[in-house]
Amino acid sequence: MIVLAIDTAGAGCYAALYDSDQDAVLGAAGAEIGRGHAERLMEFVDAALDAAGMDLAAVGRIAVTVGPGSFTGIRVGVAAARGLALALGVPAVGVSTLSALAAEHGAGAPLLVAMDAKRDEVYCQRFAADGVEASPPALATLSEARDIAAGHEGALAGSAAALLRDDAAPAADGVSIVTVARLGARLDPSSHQPKPLYLRGPDAKPQAGFAIRRA
Repeated sequence: MIVLAIDTAGAGCYAALYDSDQDAVLGAAGAEIGRGHAERLMEFVDAALDAAGMDLAAVGRIAVTVGPGSFTGIRVGVAAARGLALALGVPAVGVSTLSALAAEHGAGAPLLVAMDAKRDEVYCQRFAADGVEASPPALATLSEARDIAAGHEGALAGSAAALLRDDAAPAADGVSIVTVARLGARLDPSSHQPKPLYLRGPDAKPQAGFAIRRA
């Protein structure tokens, strides 16, 4: 099966074509762009297709990161994945950033993935030694996350790991597009539909006291 993987959940914007039968990346493109995912994503999809020597008709599944991460970036990636899946008549699956970070760390011991959500908050999720989710993804205060880490017997991963335990090494939250593709190839589309994983509400809120009265 050929998987088109898309990652726009962070500062990066990436796309890749992955052959799950051969466990091989056929073509990939992208860059750390910070902003402008909507303007650049399809450019990178086209570049990945060109590198693989394929067109969209060869794609049998679309995998996309659904967060937590950049509110706007997640919306762009999920909308693109849904649109492409509908046009091609193929399934689409959502891959959480926390799961991707856990997969990159590797199984073998219980794992707590902790992403720095800023504002003294942390996105976190626990995984069992075999890589299976042991808790749902959650948003915790830094104090709450430190309590979770204190009671966790295992490894830590993610950008907030060093904030939670002194012996944890600083890390980034960027995930490999190859990891996204591999996870997306294994997930069940019926239970992992691509929808944004927003653990915190958007920053933009309607201004109170400025509503226009209807006639």
